[in-house]
Amino acid sequence: MSARDAKNHFGEFLDASQREPVVITKNGRPVGIMISIEDALDTVLPEMIIDRESGYDAWLFEKVAGTIKRVETGETELIEHSEAVKRVRERLKARFSERTA
Repeated sequence: MSARDAKNHFGEFLDASQREPVVITKNGRPVGIMISIEDALDTVLPEMIIDRESGYDAWLFEKVAGTIKRVETGETELIEHSEAVKRVRERLKARFSERTA
């Protein structure tokens, strides 16, 4: 959904986000995503806004640093944004299917 459509049809935008994640585009490029609060609870978003256990920040830093090192050494590679979005959508669909089964 374009940013303009989201603005002009906000009610429909909210309704659509209750059914599935909605990618917002500006000038044809993805700039954001709207998901329902239920879907957000199944993501890392709650971790960003709640108190974390002691040591969490250090653990996260090590995870990110390790990933950067693996990319730099060629052990793993970065993927294109479109592929990342595709994988996230597949995971969300699988998770939603598990909950409704």
